[in-house]
Parts: sequence; C-alpha cells; structure tokens
Amino acid sequence: MNTTHRFGIAAALVAVSALVSVLAAPSLPDTVVTHWNAAGEPDGTMSKTAALALIPALSAVLVALLALVPRVDPLGENVADFRAYYDWFVVLFAGFMTLVHGGVVAFNLGYEFDFTLLVLAAVAGLLYYVGVLLTHAERNWFVGIRTPWTLSDETVWDRTHELGGRLFKLTAVVSLVGLLAGDYTVYFLLVPALATAAITVAYSYYLYERLDDAGETAGPGA
Repeated sequence: MNTTHRFGIAAALVAVSALVSVLAAPSLPDTVVTHWNAAGEPDGTMSKTAALALIPALSAVLVALLALVPRVDPLGENVADFRAYYDWFVVLFAGFMTLVHGGVVAFNLGYEFDFTLLVLAAVAGLLYYVGVLLTHAERNWFVGIRTPWTLSDETVWDRTHELGGRLFKLTAVVSLVGLLAGDYTVYFLLVPALATAAITVAYSYYLYERLDDAGETAGPGA
C-alpha cells in the first residue's frame, strides 16, 4: 500500500462523515447538542446545518493540508523516510474525526452514552499512535517535537523523540485508566499531556546544552 492508497482511505473516512450528515439530517432537530463538559453533561448547541457541516468540512481541509505538508517541508526528503507512519497518522486522525462526528449525530438521535468518555478514549488511542510516529520521525519542520534545539541537532532530535514517544504512549495508557475516574477522567489526559510537553521541551534544551559543552553537537546540517 502506497501513499495514494493511504490518503484514499483518509478521504473515504471524510466522505463517510459527510454521508452520515446527509442521512441523519431529516431526523435531527433544528438545534443539536455539540459540546459536553468534563462530567459528560451537554452544555452547548449549534444549528443543525452548522453542526452537520462543521466536522466533515474541517476534516477535508485538514486532510488536504496534511497531504501538502511533505511537499512544502524544506526537509521533505526526511519525511519520506517515515512516510508510511505519517500517512497512517492522517488515516487515524480522519477516523478520529469521523468517530466524533458519528458520536454527535448518534447522541442527538437519542442514543444514550457518555460522549466525553467516547472522545477521551479516542484521543488516548490517537496519542498512543503519536508516540509510535515520534519514534520514527526524522528531522523536519512540521512533524514531531520541534524546538530550536531539536531542529538544530540530529542527536538532540533523535533522543528527544525517543523520550517523547515513550511519554506519549504512557499518556495514552494513563488516559485509558482515567476513564474509570468519573468526574476526574479528563485530568488523567490533560495533566500527563501537559507534563509530556513540558518535559520534552526541557529535555531537548538540556541535552543540547550538555552535548554543546562536550563538543558533540553536530549542527543543523547533520
């Protein structure tokens, strides 16, 4: 399977979202629930037309932009080295958006379930794959942990992404465990995710300074 086929799957998932909107439109009220709080309680609405168009349109735009990224990246040849992992991320992202859209439609059709738990479980799965992607990502300008220090040195990039990949996978696991925590579930995602972001940025700076002091930094041309 090549890039064209993988992006074809992503496009098909976007089309599924649009089809769901078309099929569900006659059965939905003029105003639909589109937002839930951390406790899983509905707390925001939109017009039916806007709600049914939003996610399919947004998904289409984002998939198109993600298809363009490798073409405009000055280090696009590096993206080619992990292109399959990148493409599958796009597929999973499109699937995530389709799942969220399907959940919104199902809820407003009268099906009873905790929408917040659905989204958090899906986010956990996406974060786990981000961890996989990071461990394979080569230095580039759009994908990965892009700090001044990772972009300046190949070794810093590689070691930071190795750590980041493990932390994102751990965040996903903690998030899944947090699904059992009731009203505190969302914090099992937010706290580890923010900690992962802070740790990887700080680690990239620390590692760059340590290697620089040791005369081991290779510079941006590595």
